[in-house]
Amino acid sequence: MQTQNNIKHGTVSAAVKNAASKIAPLWSLENFVAVNPYLGMADQKFSKVMQQLNITANAKATLPISFYLEALNQARITNDDIQEALKRNHSNLTVNEFIQALIEDDIENDQSFRVKSISELCSELEEKDWKRFMIDRISQWAASYFDNDQAIWNTQDKSDSIFQSWKKEAEVDRSTELMGLKGFRSLIKELPNNYLELNELLINKLNIHDESLDLYLHSILMSLGGWAGFTSRIDWDANLAGDQESHATEELLAILLSWEYAFYKIKYSKELEKEWLNDKVKMSLLANDSDQSKALAYQLIMQDAFDIANQRQIISKFENQKIDNDVKETKKAQAIFCIDVRSELFRRNLEAADSGIETMGFAGFFAFPVKFLQLGHNEASNQCPVLLNTTHTIKERTNNSQNDLNAIKSRTLKQHVSRAWHSFKLGAISCFSFVGPVGLSYLPKLFTDSFGLSRPFPHPNEDGINKKLNHIKRVDLNFTDVEGNTYGISDEDQLSMAESTLRAMSLTEDFARTVMIVGHGSSTVNNPHATGLDCGACGGNTGEANAKVAAAVLNQPKVRARLNEKGIHIPSETYFIACQHDTTTDEVTIYNEELIPASHHAEIEEIKHALKVAAKSSRKERASRMNIEALDLDFKVLSRSKDWSQVRPEWGLAGCSSFIVAPRKRTQNLDFGAKAFLHSYDWHKDTEFGVLELIMTAPMVVTSWINLQYYASTVDNKVFGAGNKTLHNVVGGLGVLEGFGGDLRVGLPWQSVHDGTQYQHEPQRLNVVIEAPIDEMSKILEKHQSIRDLCDNEWIYLFAMNEEGKVAYQYTGDLEWKIIK
Repeated sequence: MQTQNNIKHGTVSAAVKNAASKIAPLWSLENFVAVNPYLGMADQKFSKVMQQLNITANAKATLPISFYLEALNQARITNDDIQEALKRNHSNLTVNEFIQALIEDDIENDQSFRVKSISELCSELEEKDWKRFMIDRISQWAASYFDNDQAIWNTQDKSDSIFQSWKKEAEVDRSTELMGLKGFRSLIKELPNNYLELNELLINKLNIHDESLDLYLHSILMSLGGWAGFTSRIDWDANLAGDQESHATEELLAILLSWEYAFYKIKYSKELEKEWLNDKVKMSLLANDSDQSKALAYQLIMQDAFDIANQRQIISKFENQKIDNDVKETKKAQAIFCIDVRSELFRRNLEAADSGIETMGFAGFFAFPVKFLQLGHNEASNQCPVLLNTTHTIKERTNNSQNDLNAIKSRTLKQHVSRAWHSFKLGAISCFSFVGPVGLSYLPKLFTDSFGLSRPFPHPNEDGINKKLNHIKRVDLNFTDVEGNTYGISDEDQLSMAESTLRAMSLTEDFARTVMIVGHGSSTVNNPHATGLDCGACGGNTGEANAKVAAAVLNQPKVRARLNEKGIHIPSETYFIACQHDTTTDEVTIYNEELIPASHHAEIEEIKHALKVAAKSSRKERASRMNIEALDLDFKVLSRSKDWSQVRPEWGLAGCSSFIVAPRKRTQNLDFGAKAFLHSYDWHKDTEFGVLELIMTAPMVVTSWINLQYYASTVDNKVFGAGNKTLHNVVGGLGVLEGFGGDLRVGLPWQSVHDGTQYQHEPQRLNVVIEAPIDEMSKILEKHQSIRDLCDNEWIYLFAMNEEGKVAYQYTGDLEWKIIK
C-alpha cells in the first residue's frame, strides 16, 4: 500500500464541516417544502457550482443541447440571445460558429473526469454493484432509525447517536459477509466509536490529499444525497432553534467513510490501488483547475441564452402594456392572496368576474409566524416559512366550550380507532384475517373510489366532526393549557403584527368594506408529496390557520384603535374574513360566515358569485395545460382531486420563472400564465425602505428556493428529483424510495415537471422585477451578503422598474446596474 500522509486535525475538521454545509436540507413528507438544492454553494458562481457538481455527483447542469436547439428552431431563442450569452461568457465565437459546433460536436457524450468513490471503483473492477449494496444497507438502517412511527416494530435505540446506532447494527449485520465482504463486522468493531476521531483516522488511512479532500467528501455525501439531505435538515432545525450541537450530517459522513475504508481493506488489490491512486491525482489536479469542460461550457451558454430569451419576453410585457392611472371608485372588496404562482391565474379571473374586487399579493403566512394547535392534537404545527422561527402558539376552538370538548373526544376516539385498525391490518398474525373476510368488505368502496364516486381519504378541509357538530372553527388568540401555561398573542404583539402586515402589503388606506385574506391549500389523494402542493410560506401546511389569525387580529377593536394612533385608519364598516383557495379545484371557502355582520351579507353573496365564476374560468384555463378535452372539462378538473390513480392532480408551481414586486396596477392587464409570483408593494409608502428590505431578504429568497428546486428537478431528476411517482414507496413517514430500495429521493417527482410529452417546467432562473429606487436596493444588497450572493453569482436575475412601469435597469453584479435599452 502507498505511504500514508497524515492530514492535520484542523484541516480534516474544516473539510468535513465544509462538505456537510454543501448539502441542502430535505423536509419530511408531512411538511414537504421547496428548498434550493444548491443552497450551501450559493456563495460561488452558478457556473462554478455546476462544474463541481458535474465532477462530484455526475450531475447535469442543463437540459440536453437538443432542447435548446429545438427552442432555437421555434424562434423562442434568437441569434441575438445567443450573441448576448456568448458575450457574457467571454467567448470569441460568432453565433454561426457556436451553433455549428453544437451540431457537430458530440457534447451529449462528454467523457470528462468524475470523482469515483472506492465503492464505485470496486463495483467496476468486480462488475458487481457494491455501491448499490452499500446504499441499500445504509438506507435500510436509516429508515428504521429515523422512522416517524410508521413501523409497528422498530429495533433501533433512538437514544444512540446516528453514528453509534449504525455502528451497533453494522457490527452484527451478517448480510455484508454473506454478500462477500469477509471480515466487515470485525473491521467495524475495531473503528473508534466517536465519529470525530473516526473521520480523521479514516481520511488519513485512505491517504487523501489536502487539496482533493473537499471534492472527495462532497462526492461521497452526494452518493447518498437523500439521507444526507435529511440529516442536513436536522442540523438546520437545531441551528435555527439556537442549538449549535447538531452534527447529524457529519455523523452520516462517518458512516460513508467507514464503508469506503471497509471496501479498501477487504477488496484491496493492485488494480484497486492503481485506480484509487489515479483518482486521487486527478482530484488534486481538478481542485486547482477552474476551467470547465467544453461540453459544460457550451451547455451553460445555451442555458444563458434561454434565460435571456425569457427575460426579453417579460420585459416586453411591461413595455407594451397600457396602465390606467385614473382614480377608481371605492372597491366593494379587496382579496389578499398568497404570492404563490397559482394565485396569479385565479386573481386575473376574479378581477374579470367582478371589477369591484381588487386583488393583492402577499406571503401566505400573512406575517403571522405562529404555531397552530388543533383541537384533539398534542403537537402544534409551524405555520411559517422554514427560514423563520415561530413566535406564538394559538389553538383552534369552536363556538363554545362544550363543543370544544365534544370535538376533542370525537377526534381522540377517531385517532385511537385509526391506530388500532392500522395495527390490525399490519400485525404479523391479524393481517391474514384482514385480507380474507375483512378485505372483502372493502369491495364496494374500492369500486366507488375507483370511479371517483367517493374519496379514498377524507377531504383535507374535513375533520370528521363537521357533520356531527354544528360548530364554528375559530382560533383562540390567548389560552391556558391544562398545566396552567399561558399561550397566545399579547395585545402589544397583536398590534405590532397587524401594523407590520398592513405596511408590508402597502395596505394602509382606502380599505374596502370587505377584505378577504385568502390562504391556500390543495386536495389530493394517494399523493405522498401532497404537502408540497400546500403553502410553503406556512411550512407545508394550508394557510387556513394564518388567514384566521390575521382576520381575527385585524377585526379586534382595540387593535384598530391603536393602529389609528399609528396613522392606519381602518373604517368601522371594514370587516376582514378568512378564506382558503383550493389550488386543485379552484374553489374558495369562506370561513366563519356566521360571524360576518348582516350589513355585509348582500355583498358577500356577490363575492361568492364572483368566486364561482372565477373558479370555472380558472379550471378552464388550467384544463388546457393539463390536456383535458373540452367535453366535461370542469368536471374532469374537479375529479382529479379525488382520483387515486392521478399522478398529476395539478401542476403546483411548475413554470415559476418571475417574482414581480410592484403595485397591482403594473400587472393587472398582464397574463403570466400562472408562472409569476406577484407581491404587492408601493415604495412611496415605504419611507425607511424597511419593507423593501424584508421583501428582498425573505420572499425573494423563498421564491428563489422554489424556482431552483424546480430547475434542478427538471435538468437532473436522477440526482435532484424524486423519480417516477408510480414506483414510490413511502419509508418511515419521512420520504420516498423509488422502488424497493436505494437512497431517499429528494426534490420533485418527474410527473411534477413533465406531462409525458413535454416539459411543464422549463429551466429558467428566477427573474426578480422590483419597482423601487436602485440605490435603495443596492444598499440592501450591500448589507446582506447572502442575497447579494444570489444576485452576483447569477442564481437569480434582478431588475428594477421605473416610475412609468417599464423594466428599466438590470443588476450586473458588484452593486452595479445597467440601463436596459
